[in-house]
Amino acid sequence: MKASLPEVNFSDWGDTRYLHLGTEWVQGSMKLDAPFEIELEYVQRMMAWLLFVAPTSVMGRHAMQLGLGAASLTKFCRKQLRMRTTAVELNPQVVAACRGWFKLPQDDAKLSVVIADAAAEIRRPQWRESVDALQVDLYDDEAAAPVLDSEEFYRDCRAVLTEDGAMTVNLFGRNSSYERSLAHIVAAFGADAVWAFRPTREGNTIVLAQRTAAQPDRSTLAVRAQTIQTRWGLPAAKWLRVFKPLNTG
Repeated sequence: MKASLPEVNFSDWGDTRYLHLGTEWVQGSMKLDAPFEIELEYVQRMMAWLLFVAPTSVMGRHAMQLGLGAASLTKFCRKQLRMRTTAVELNPQVVAACRGWFKLPQDDAKLSVVIADAAAEIRRPQWRESVDALQVDLYDDEAAAPVLDSEEFYRDCRAVLTEDGAMTVNLFGRNSSYERSLAHIVAAFGADAVWAFRPTREGNTIVLAQRTAAQPDRSTLAVRAQTIQTRWGLPAAKWLRVFKPLNTG
Protein backbone atom coordinates (compact mmCIF):
# COMPACT_ATOMS: atom_id res chain seq x y z
CA MET A 1 0.00 0.00 0.00
CA LYS A 2 2.79 2.41 0.88
CA ALA A 3 4.23 2.01 -2.62
CA SER A 4 1.07 3.51 -4.11
CA LEU A 5 1.29 6.68 -2.03
CA PRO A 6 2.53 9.75 -3.92
CA GLU A 7 6.03 11.11 -3.54
CA VAL A 8 6.28 14.13 -1.27
CA ASN A 9 8.37 17.16 -2.15
CA PHE A 10 8.50 20.91 -1.58
CA SER A 11 9.33 24.11 -3.40
CA ASP A 12 10.34 27.57 -2.19
CA TRP A 13 9.08 30.75 -3.81
CA GLY A 14 10.22 33.97 -2.21
CA ASP A 15 9.60 33.71 1.53
CA THR A 16 7.08 30.84 1.23
CA ARG A 17 7.59 27.07 1.18
CA TYR A 18 4.99 24.85 -0.55
CA LEU A 19 4.23 21.15 -0.06
CA HIS A 20 3.48 18.97 -3.12
CA LEU A 21 2.46 15.35 -3.52
CA GLY A 22 4.35 14.58 -6.72
CA THR A 23 2.46 17.20 -8.79
CA GLU A 24 2.32 20.98 -9.13
CA TRP A 25 -0.80 21.14 -6.93
CA VAL A 26 -0.12 22.88 -3.63
CA GLN A 27 -1.06 20.78 -0.59
CA GLY A 28 -0.01 23.38 1.96
CA SER A 29 2.41 26.21 2.62
CA MET A 30 4.48 27.95 5.28
CA LYS A 31 6.01 31.39 5.57
CA LEU A 32 9.69 30.76 6.24
CA ASP A 33 9.94 33.66 8.69
CA ALA A 34 6.64 32.83 10.47
CA PRO A 35 6.35 29.02 10.50
CA PHE A 36 3.61 28.83 13.13
CA GLU A 37 1.20 31.24 11.45
CA ILE A 38 -1.39 30.20 8.87
CA GLU A 39 -0.46 31.59 5.46
CA LEU A 40 -3.27 30.56 3.07
CA GLU A 41 -6.69 32.24 3.26
CA TYR A 42 -8.74 29.07 3.00
CA VAL A 43 -6.69 27.42 5.76
CA GLN A 44 -7.29 30.43 8.00
CA ARG A 45 -11.02 29.95 7.42
CA MET A 46 -10.75 26.38 8.73
CA MET A 47 -10.41 28.09 12.13
CA ALA A 48 -13.93 29.59 11.94
CA TRP A 49 -15.09 27.24 14.70
CA LEU A 50 -13.47 29.76 17.06
CA LEU A 51 -16.46 32.04 16.45
CA PHE A 52 -18.73 29.58 18.26
CA VAL A 53 -16.84 29.11 21.53
CA ALA A 54 -15.74 31.37 24.36
CA PRO A 55 -12.13 32.44 23.73
CA THR A 56 -11.23 31.64 27.34
CA SER A 57 -12.21 27.99 26.77
CA VAL A 58 -9.99 27.37 23.75
CA MET A 59 -6.85 26.20 25.52
CA GLY A 60 -8.75 23.42 27.28
CA ARG A 61 -10.24 22.01 24.07
CA HIS A 62 -9.18 19.26 21.65
CA ALA A 63 -8.53 19.81 17.94
CA MET A 64 -8.19 17.05 15.36
CA GLN A 65 -7.02 17.36 11.76
CA LEU A 66 -7.87 14.71 9.17
CA GLY A 67 -5.11 15.21 6.60
CA LEU A 68 -1.89 16.88 7.73
CA GLY A 69 -0.99 18.87 4.60
CA ALA A 70 1.90 21.18 5.50
CA ALA A 71 0.78 20.99 9.17
CA SER A 72 -0.39 24.62 9.31
CA LEU A 73 -3.54 23.82 11.30
CA THR A 74 -1.79 21.30 13.53
CA LYS A 75 1.01 23.71 14.38
CA PHE A 76 -1.38 26.62 14.95
CA CYS A 77 -3.67 24.67 17.27
CA ARG A 78 -0.78 23.25 19.27
CA LYS A 79 1.60 26.22 19.38
CA GLN A 80 -0.61 29.32 19.09
CA LEU A 81 -3.85 28.11 20.70
CA ARG A 82 -2.04 25.72 23.08
CA MET A 83 -4.69 23.06 22.55
CA ARG A 84 -4.48 19.31 22.78
CA THR A 85 -4.04 18.44 19.10
CA THR A 86 -4.30 15.19 17.15
CA ALA A 87 -3.48 14.90 13.43
CA VAL A 88 -4.38 11.86 11.33
CA GLU A 89 -2.33 11.34 8.15
CA LEU A 90 -2.21 8.32 5.84
CA ASN A 91 1.16 8.98 4.23
CA PRO A 92 4.18 8.66 6.55
CA GLN A 93 6.25 10.63 4.00
CA VAL A 94 4.02 13.65 4.65
CA VAL A 95 4.68 13.40 8.37
CA ALA A 96 8.44 13.13 7.74
CA ALA A 97 8.30 16.11 5.36
CA CYS A 98 6.42 18.24 7.88
CA ARG A 99 8.95 17.40 10.59
CA GLY A 100 11.92 17.99 8.29
CA TRP A 101 10.82 20.95 6.18
CA PHE A 102 7.76 22.57 7.84
CA LYS A 103 8.73 22.88 11.54
CA LEU A 104 6.17 20.37 12.83
CA PRO A 105 7.19 19.67 16.45
CA GLN A 106 7.69 16.17 17.77
CA ASP A 107 4.80 14.58 19.64
CA ASP A 108 4.44 15.62 23.27
CA ALA A 109 1.80 15.58 26.01
CA LYS A 110 -0.51 17.74 23.88
CA LEU A 111 0.44 16.74 20.32
CA SER A 112 -0.11 13.37 18.66
CA VAL A 113 0.37 12.60 14.96
CA VAL A 114 -1.31 9.32 14.01
CA ILE A 115 -0.39 7.52 10.79
CA ALA A 116 -3.67 5.90 9.78
CA ASP A 117 -6.57 5.97 7.36
CA ALA A 118 -8.85 8.77 8.57
CA ALA A 119 -12.09 6.89 7.83
CA ALA A 120 -11.02 3.98 10.04
CA GLU A 121 -9.32 6.08 12.72
CA ILE A 122 -12.33 8.24 13.58
CA ARG A 123 -14.43 5.13 14.16
CA ARG A 124 -12.20 4.11 17.08
CA PRO A 125 -14.20 4.33 20.33
CA GLN A 126 -11.54 6.49 22.01
CA TRP A 127 -12.43 9.48 19.80
CA ARG A 128 -16.22 9.40 20.25
CA GLU A 129 -17.52 12.77 21.52
CA SER A 130 -13.95 13.88 22.33
CA VAL A 131 -13.15 16.44 19.61
CA ASP A 132 -14.12 20.12 19.84
CA ALA A 133 -12.71 21.20 16.48
CA LEU A 134 -12.50 18.66 13.64
CA GLN A 135 -10.72 19.99 10.55
CA VAL A 136 -11.10 17.89 7.40
CA ASP A 137 -8.82 18.51 4.40
CA LEU A 138 -8.43 15.22 2.53
CA TYR A 139 -7.15 15.37 -1.03
CA ASP A 140 -4.95 13.11 -3.11
CA ASP A 141 -2.10 14.19 -5.37
CA GLU A 142 -4.50 15.28 -8.15
CA ALA A 143 -6.65 17.46 -5.82
CA ALA A 144 -9.70 16.60 -7.92
CA ALA A 145 -12.22 15.99 -5.12
CA PRO A 146 -12.25 15.05 -1.43
CA VAL A 147 -10.97 11.50 -0.87
CA LEU A 148 -13.57 10.87 1.86
CA ASP A 149 -16.89 12.52 1.12
CA SER A 150 -19.84 10.21 1.83
CA GLU A 151 -22.80 10.83 4.11
CA GLU A 152 -21.58 7.89 6.19
CA PHE A 153 -18.15 9.50 6.60
CA TYR A 154 -19.69 12.79 7.73
CA ARG A 155 -21.89 10.93 10.22
CA ASP A 156 -18.72 9.40 11.64
CA CYS A 157 -17.24 12.92 11.83
CA ARG A 158 -20.28 14.15 13.75
CA ALA A 159 -19.94 11.26 16.20
CA VAL A 160 -16.46 12.33 17.32
CA LEU A 161 -17.58 15.88 18.16
CA THR A 162 -18.36 17.14 21.63
CA GLU A 163 -21.79 18.65 22.24
CA ASP A 164 -20.66 22.15 21.22
CA GLY A 165 -18.03 20.89 18.76
CA ALA A 166 -17.81 21.76 15.08
CA MET A 167 -16.31 20.37 11.90
CA THR A 168 -14.75 22.51 9.19
CA VAL A 169 -14.20 21.02 5.73
CA ASN A 170 -12.25 22.26 2.74
CA LEU A 171 -14.29 21.61 -0.42
CA PHE A 172 -12.33 22.11 -3.60
CA GLY A 173 -12.25 20.17 -6.81
CA ARG A 174 -12.06 20.40 -10.54
CA ASN A 175 -15.03 18.07 -11.01
CA SER A 176 -17.61 20.44 -9.46
CA SER A 177 -18.25 18.21 -6.46
CA TYR A 178 -19.30 21.00 -4.08
CA GLU A 179 -23.07 20.56 -4.25
CA ARG A 180 -22.81 16.80 -3.75
CA SER A 181 -20.43 17.23 -0.82
CA LEU A 182 -22.68 19.84 0.76
CA ALA A 183 -25.71 17.55 0.43
CA HIS A 184 -23.84 14.77 2.25
CA ILE A 185 -22.85 17.14 5.07
CA VAL A 186 -26.42 18.41 5.42
CA ALA A 187 -27.75 14.83 5.52
CA ALA A 188 -25.33 13.99 8.33
CA PHE A 189 -25.60 17.17 10.42
CA GLY A 190 -28.90 18.81 9.47
CA ALA A 191 -29.29 21.99 7.45
CA ASP A 192 -29.73 24.16 10.57
CA ALA A 193 -26.24 23.18 11.75
CA VAL A 194 -24.37 24.07 8.55
CA TRP A 195 -22.60 27.35 7.67
CA ALA A 196 -20.58 28.16 4.55
CA PHE A 197 -18.08 30.72 3.32
CA ARG A 198 -18.09 32.18 -0.14
CA PRO A 199 -15.39 30.52 -2.26
CA THR A 200 -11.90 31.98 -2.17
CA ARG A 201 -10.36 33.29 -5.39
CA GLU A 202 -8.62 29.94 -5.73
CA GLY A 203 -11.93 28.06 -5.52
CA ASN A 204 -11.79 26.67 -1.98
CA THR A 205 -15.08 26.72 -0.09
CA ILE A 206 -14.96 26.13 3.66
CA VAL A 207 -18.07 24.60 5.20
CA LEU A 208 -18.68 24.43 8.94
CA ALA A 209 -21.06 21.97 10.58
CA GLN A 210 -22.01 21.98 14.27
CA ARG A 211 -22.77 18.90 16.37
CA THR A 212 -25.58 20.94 17.95
CA ALA A 213 -27.13 23.64 15.77
CA ALA A 214 -26.64 27.12 17.23
CA GLN A 215 -26.75 30.55 15.61
CA PRO A 216 -25.23 33.24 17.84
CA ASP A 217 -26.47 36.76 17.22
CA ARG A 218 -24.32 38.94 15.01
CA SER A 219 -23.14 41.15 17.87
CA THR A 220 -21.76 38.12 19.74
CA LEU A 221 -20.02 36.94 16.58
CA ALA A 222 -18.59 40.42 16.00
CA VAL A 223 -17.14 40.59 19.52
CA ARG A 224 -15.63 37.12 19.20
CA ALA A 225 -14.25 37.94 15.76
CA GLN A 226 -12.44 40.98 17.14
CA THR A 227 -11.00 38.91 19.98
CA ILE A 228 -9.82 36.22 17.56
CA GLN A 229 -8.20 38.85 15.38
CA THR A 230 -6.50 40.63 18.27
CA ARG A 231 -5.37 37.53 20.16
CA TRP A 232 -4.40 35.16 17.36
CA GLY A 233 -3.95 37.31 14.25
CA LEU A 234 -6.64 35.65 12.14
CA PRO A 235 -8.80 37.90 9.89
CA ALA A 236 -12.02 36.94 11.66
CA ALA A 237 -13.76 40.31 11.21
CA LYS A 238 -13.54 39.77 7.44
CA TRP A 239 -14.98 36.26 7.83
CA LEU A 240 -18.31 37.65 8.98
CA ARG A 241 -18.78 39.38 5.62
CA VAL A 242 -18.43 36.13 3.67
CA PHE A 243 -19.73 33.51 6.13
CA LYS A 244 -23.38 32.70 6.84
CA PRO A 245 -25.73 29.91 7.90
CA LEU A 246 -26.99 27.68 5.12
CA ASN A 247 -30.57 28.27 6.34
CA THR A 248 -30.90 32.03 6.48
CA GLY A 249 -34.69 32.15 6.51
